[in-house]
Amino acid sequence: MQHIIGVDISKPTLDAFRLSPAEHRQFPNDRAGCAALIRWIGKPAARVVFEPTGAYHRLFEATLVAAGIEAVKVNPRAARRFAEATGRLAKTDRIDAAILARMGAVLDLEGRPAKSETLHDLRELSVARQALVKDRIAMTNREQIAVNPLIRRQLRARLKQIGAQLKEIDATIAALTVGDPELSRRRDILTSIPGIGSVTAMAILTEMPELGQLDNKQAASLAGLAPMTRQSGTWTGRARIRGGRAGLRRALYMPALVALRFNDDLARKYQDLKDAGKPSKVAITAIMRKLLILANALLRDGRKWNEKSA
Repeated sequence: MQHIIGVDISKPTLDAFRLSPAEHRQFPNDRAGCAALIRWIGKPAARVVFEPTGAYHRLFEATLVAAGIEAVKVNPRAARRFAEATGRLAKTDRIDAAILARMGAVLDLEGRPAKSETLHDLRELSVARQALVKDRIAMTNREQIAVNPLIRRQLRARLKQIGAQLKEIDATIAALTVGDPELSRRRDILTSIPGIGSVTAMAILTEMPELGQLDNKQAASLAGLAPMTRQSGTWTGRARIRGGRAGLRRALYMPALVALRFNDDLARKYQDLKDAGKPSKVAITAIMRKLLILANALLRDGRKWNEKSA
């Protein structure tokens, strides 16, 4: 019988709630606090349920993995809705920890492997890269309409700086990938697919490190590319995609457009959807889903793309 423990993570503290016997403790969110929490959990097999909080849960998750404790990350929105369904409308760190523990006991939550330190670093670099790309677009638009010579000179200088920073980030990402043989192998498989370059491949791997270990429905659902059926009684609504990992969908959009030019099977699939009256956005979403399923299958089988893969 597992001990279910919910942990609410904030920048300064870890609020933990043990379901049986009911007990609450608070620990500092640092190395000493994580070690004390592990000692408090004790020897019996335990399952720890928590919400991902970016950099704040990184040390905590690594400590759980090192101690051999099963860690289950849950979507914060799902945890909030579970709390509301049980009648708990108040929200504090202590209440949230108890809700997470009860959620772990009631629902069949599935633990997933923790990200490696390399993937954490790549994720941080990827987020910084996306921010720089947005800055470059904004600076380029401003530079095109700027009239004042000083402003134009500053915008050009900023664009030059952004370009240098992007090159530095790309070089660091490449170095980290080369230093990890398994990650390098997975990247090479993805880049063999027409339309997926090195930058896109790394974005896919950092956004969904589980890719290759999932079935097709799980992969599409995690990406938010699986249409959700809407039906009640005799009424049937239009199926829509929702939720999932928005960063992964953004990474797949341009490769899907390129695949329409270089992959005959996907191009025919797109045209069939258009001929059936589907809007372009719906057809492109279907191609993104097909591309993700293809990537999942190739990574699962450990093989590169060929004409028959699609």
